[in-house]
Amino acid sequence: MSNSFVKAFTFIDHRHSLVINRMVSHLEVSAKAVAIAIVVGVPLGILLGHLHRFSFLAINVSNIGRALPSFGLLAILLPVVGIGELNIIIVLVVLAAPPILTNTYVAVDQVDADTVDAAKGIGLRPWQVVAKVELPPALPLIFAGIRTAAVFVIATATLGGVFGGGGLGDIISNEASYGLDGVIGASYVLIALAFLSQGLFLIVERLVTPEGMRQGIARRRRRIGKPGFVQTMRLQASASHEAQTFVTDNENSTEGDVDTSPQLEKGRST
Repeated sequence: MSNSFVKAFTFIDHRHSLVINRMVSHLEVSAKAVAIAIVVGVPLGILLGHLHRFSFLAINVSNIGRALPSFGLLAILLPVVGIGELNIIIVLVVLAAPPILTNTYVAVDQVDADTVDAAKGIGLRPWQVVAKVELPPALPLIFAGIRTAAVFVIATATLGGVFGGGGLGDIISNEASYGLDGVIGASYVLIALAFLSQGLFLIVERLVTPEGMRQGIARRRRRIGKPGFVQTMRLQASASHEAQTFVTDNENSTEGDVDTSPQLEKGRST
């Protein structure tokens, strides 16, 4: 048994063409599912967050999506769509959409209301408020939801091996053909893909985080130590609020300078 963990690397080396083929198929199915979930979840989350309404919709839909058992849903869809890639993609979209929708809604909804009101006061249209005021500070949390969804999808896409969806599940679910070495070897590749996707989205998440928010989170981490997931979300929200307050204060100070200038001129003339 213990030798199988070592022989799994030999399987990957000897059957590398098979492993690469299944890995590419796995990534294609996962990418399609995540892309569809982004197209559905991000615009809907932005709309609901901008309106600050129907929070129950975003929360309840997410809870339902998380509660549905993927294997059971695949079985239910068999009479409708049959065996194949479409079946697994539908299930993966149902799995990926909830965290994307929830994070997007929360990210846009938590944007400072005073900053949004100031943007409306200077004549920005609704779509400009969304694009220039609400989205920039919301991007880190949105990408955190996409990162979570991507890891879930990559891990769950192995069910495609049972339902004709292809991917690494073809090897993992077929010990009779590939042996225990092949099952463990394909599992190694799957774990590596999950970690790589996690790291990739963490890099993207950092790149889209405004500098002011990164500095604010870093200061709070130094004060309270390394935070957990919930604390990180709170730190991002707090840093976002500070950055927005700083911009608003600058705008107010600039307006104050303009308003007092006529009085200064009048005093000089007197």
